[in-house]
Amino acid sequence: MVGHENTNSGFALRAIRVAGGLQLRIVPENRDQINQRPEEVTRRQRIVMGNSQPQNHFDSGDSSDGSYDGYGMDDASEETFDIFLGHTHEEELSNASPCRREKREDIPPLDHKVAHITKLRSAPNVMLSRIYGENQKGHISVFSMLAGREANVSGRGKFSAADCCHVVSRYLPTGGPVQVEKMNSRAYVGQFSTDGSLFVAGFQDRHIKIYNVDKGWKVQKNVSARSLRWTVTDTALSPDQRHLVYASITPVVHIVNVGNSGTESLANITEIHDGLDFSMDATGDYSFGLFCVKFSTDGRELVAGSSDKSIYVYDLEANKLALQIAAHKDDVNTVAFADETGHLIYSGSDDSYCKVWDRRCLTSRARPAGILAGHLEGITFIDSRGDGRYFISNGKDQTTKLWDIRKMTSRTDTLNSRKVPSFRWDYRWMEYPGTGRDLKHPYDQSLMTYKGHAVLRTLVRCYFSPTFSTAQKYIYTGSHDGSVYIYDVVTGHQVAKLKHHSSTVRDCSWHPLYPTLVSSSWDGVVARWEHPAGERESGVSGIC
Repeated sequence: MVGHENTNSGFALRAIRVAGGLQLRIVPENRDQINQRPEEVTRRQRIVMGNSQPQNHFDSGDSSDGSYDGYGMDDASEETFDIFLGHTHEEELSNASPCRREKREDIPPLDHKVAHITKLRSAPNVMLSRIYGENQKGHISVFSMLAGREANVSGRGKFSAADCCHVVSRYLPTGGPVQVEKMNSRAYVGQFSTDGSLFVAGFQDRHIKIYNVDKGWKVQKNVSARSLRWTVTDTALSPDQRHLVYASITPVVHIVNVGNSGTESLANITEIHDGLDFSMDATGDYSFGLFCVKFSTDGRELVAGSSDKSIYVYDLEANKLALQIAAHKDDVNTVAFADETGHLIYSGSDDSYCKVWDRRCLTSRARPAGILAGHLEGITFIDSRGDGRYFISNGKDQTTKLWDIRKMTSRTDTLNSRKVPSFRWDYRWMEYPGTGRDLKHPYDQSLMTYKGHAVLRTLVRCYFSPTFSTAQKYIYTGSHDGSVYIYDVVTGHQVAKLKHHSSTVRDCSWHPLYPTLVSSSWDGVVARWEHPAGERESGVSGIC
């Protein structure tokens, strides 16, 4: 930091003195541990834990940055993690500052492995916590983090991914908003590209706009959709960002090359919008519609959910339909690939069930690998955590739920032995009859339930916050009241409410790298939220 050399040096000297006073070991006994490869760390964990972890395709290890501070160590308990560093919980508690000890006495509402994983991926190095302590929000000040890095407290000479998330994740995109677009049409879709350089917004009046985020949100491509029925239900950018697909309430998905230089893309006038027919009889009529469409990680396939109760997989290389699964008893509103392999697919339906499909085990009877019950009403959207284990879903029972697929059951008859609360209503124009009532599914298999937002009028979407900047420690969702709600994954608390729109926020998207969030609403406004630059966290200017 230019102009602050003396200050940082003072922090560094103080960190060294404090570390010496607490008799802490700054570096591990074996420095080779610092640069261990992820698979070596995983083997060490399993030896310490007695090889007790199940070894199947559902339990494959998450990605790791290879650091010894535990970022991405899904299979390690906190105690095992501390033993791996050469100290125990008893040592830490005896030497911890008062604020650290008080923090540990709070047992998080979500008592599950995913809570521990989230903590590891967004917690600072344990040495920094022991030296500086944490404030009431569980944060170490940025200056203290920098001082610890200068003193090489962690033994690595730099911030780990978890250290970075600890700093960045506290800066929520709550400032503003700035209006990106105002249309005389409802906004149904709004998503950042994988790298955050582009933003795609889809409107009911057949306009799909692609904005170049790095060039001041200039419109890079204005697509006029072909063969639209009612609205654009979904859009998706290919992983290489060269092609855009858009769906409507028809069996045909259209694909457009958006990598060329032209700005205007009029269907079959200025550019070709090829139709990908998802109907088995290839008639292309309006026999069913598609509510959701997603690219696979390698960009070779599309998966879609439809109004004919089915899941479809389209092979783009072969240019033909590869798979149809008669998946549910009602509309399939949402589908998602579980991870980058593409083997597992999650689906959610108006029959209120989430289902997991393993394409490697599908037979002619197309039975799911498992079923997850817990929502009292239909499911509007599913977002995968990307690890093949966890996902979240939005439901018309006005809740978002967190799931672990290892809790799934293979039979529905066991879920029907007790009466499930239900109502006769239509979410498109009625209020939820169960509002204000303590209603629970008798066989709820979810890990956590998040309440406060309103899932009405349309298929409102929810997501995990980005991995890079927040370690997925938040869940955020649109809402019928014109707001975006942000929840803490572990505590379930609402940490922010972004209120601006005059109508339903159907979609929202958090930038993968920066504290920027964009909300897309039925009032026609696409709004951009940033971290308020004028605000500063308490304790930044001093030592926590």
